[in-house]
Amino acid sequence: MLVNSYQVRTFYLSDYVSVTELFKNVLSEPCYQETMEAFARQLSWDSELVLVAEEEGKIVGVIVGTIDNDNGYYYRIAVEQQHQRRGIGQALIESLRQRFLGRKVRRIMVTVDVHNEVVLPVYEKAGYQSTDFSRTAHRLSIVNG
Repeated sequence: MLVNSYQVRTFYLSDYVSVTELFKNVLSEPCYQETMEAFARQLSWDSELVLVAEEEGKIVGVIVGTIDNDNGYYYRIAVEQQHQRRGIGQALIESLRQRFLGRKVRRIMVTVDVHNEVVLPVYEKAGYQSTDFSRTAHRLSIVNG
């Protein structure tokens, strides 16, 4: 039996290169470009809402969240291909949910855009439903600056 050997923690500045590489490996080029801009904005505003999953000192997953108009939004999640389907995405989602609850957001939403339609089942598995999906990503402050 494989025991989960990863840890979810807050993003550190020293993680930047590893997270950038992970995004580059997992996301399409257009998604990567858009994500990097939003990621940089979120880091400058509130890095506590960026979490990483680390295994044996290596970053294997990342989730970027933001708070906009008193709502918490999951913006982007990425897990290295060889580490997918091991519960890392679920752990990242749950850890960020706890951060949102600690901030007393009005509602928690999943940002949906053309790039992340494929990961919606991951959020559904975590208990989110179509009513929790926000298809207005372009309106988020981290996307528009």
